[in-house]
Amino acid sequence: MKTLFDELSFEVSKKTTQKYSTSFSLGILALKPSIRSAIYSIYGFVRLADEIVDSFQGYDREKLLNRLKTGTDEALEEGISLNPILQSFQQTVLKYNIQRKLIAQFLRSMEMDLRKLNYSTELYEQYIFGSAEVVGLMCLQVFTEGREEKYEELKPYAMKLGSAFQKVNFLRDLKDDYHVLGRCYFPNIDMGLFDNNTKSRIETEIEEEFQEAFKGIKMLQIFKCWRHQAVAD
Repeated sequence: MKTLFDELSFEVSKKTTQKYSTSFSLGILALKPSIRSAIYSIYGFVRLADEIVDSFQGYDREKLLNRLKTGTDEALEEGISLNPILQSFQQTVLKYNIQRKLIAQFLRSMEMDLRKLNYSTELYEQYIFGSAEVVGLMCLQVFTEGREEKYEELKPYAMKLGSAFQKVNFLRDLKDDYHVLGRCYFPNIDMGLFDNNTKSRIETEIEEEFQEAFKGIKMLQIFKCWRHQAVAD
């Protein structure tokens, strides 16, 4: 039965999330149960693309990314995929009417990772938008469950949250990105002169974005009531 395959597909996305990100997995547990699978599926898709461009050294990453793009398009067009991660993702996209342009913008940002770029402020902002802010918007479409007015109201906050998380990742992975992958996302920074003042400036920027994003988080009703549901879960 296809239902069994669908269940397996969402389980694969859930396991992918748990394997790659303990913190994100714990965060999902704070959401109401009815939307958790959808968020797992978004993470699974994003992680698959990210692994292609970051981890599959020695393989034709451009070819693999193009294969993922084609597979994604086919899954969305046909409503099914033999790839469990794409299967769960396409179901979420169709159920919550996630905008296709967000997916395209995300994949374009992944293409940027295939090339060694000197990130100007413009490229930096473009990359953050495609790799993180649009992911926040995908999740927001799940959170708002078709309420377009609410989605538009909360868009700026979702984008700030995505941006802040991405900058945390940039800072966390700064050494490996530079020495292993040969890139530094932060613009106008000389890695030879990177010091605590530079780090502090970036951390302040991240903190400001988190504070702004938190205003939007408080407007959402997506979190389970721990007092009443902790035992049940």
